[in-house]
Amino acid sequence: MTKNLIIYFLLVLTISVNADKNPEVGVDEKLGAFLPLDVYFFDEDSNKVLLKDLIRKPTVFAFVYYECPGICSPLLQSLAEVIDKSDLVQGVDYNVVVISMDESESPYNAAKRKNVIIQLTEKNVPPESWRFLTGSLEDIKKVSDAAGFYFKREGKDFRHAGCFIFLDKDGKITRYLFPDYSQRHGYGILPFDFKMAIIEASESKISPTIARVLQFCYSYDPAGRTYVFNLTRIFGIIILVFVAVFLLYIKFKPKKHLAIK
Repeated sequence: MTKNLIIYFLLVLTISVNADKNPEVGVDEKLGAFLPLDVYFFDEDSNKVLLKDLIRKPTVFAFVYYECPGICSPLLQSLAEVIDKSDLVQGVDYNVVVISMDESESPYNAAKRKNVIIQLTEKNVPPESWRFLTGSLEDIKKVSDAAGFYFKREGKDFRHAGCFIFLDKDGKITRYLFPDYSQRHGYGILPFDFKMAIIEASESKISPTIARVLQFCYSYDPAGRTYVFNLTRIFGIIILVFVAVFLLYIKFKPKKHLAIK
């Protein structure tokens, strides 16, 4: 009986931990997985391009949409800022590829957004080293699902998280970086983290982040476009741990033997 309860507890715990394996909105890190590179998109100049041809070296990858009224612009601005602060050379050490999650957007939208973001950088960024792509919903989903990036359309806008995905030259996911937010500085990532992520990608080295733990402890709030502490989930796990300890105590506690007079 006790053994069955322990098995049941472990099953429940496993289900709880993996409950958000494929969230409706958010990021499920798929470190070590490969993006499908045999997918065609249109770049900002209306050229049909094969994704494989754009990822020839370490690549910073991001999903946004160009007319986004929320997190997308600050996300791209933070990338432009860290590129300026980094001593790595874009186009030599790494490339950047951005894909719109909105299938209704065109190369015109991509070119307009690229022009705005490129002007934010003080460095001379080679145009071919930062590509802004659009494509069909089928192709977008093929790549985003492989990357563990999940989003949902709501009217003209989307609910989605914000992160940068780092790939090696073969399209293998080596790291995820989630920009921090402060009211004073807005969104941003540390130049050191950015540089290390590029170096790791150049070595095809997978680098797990604390983001997996944070994703379990925090839930993404699309309305506030931030992560909030998930008390229900944490308390649920604490209760399950106490139940496990109690069951193990019952199972293995020393049995008292009554003395026979």
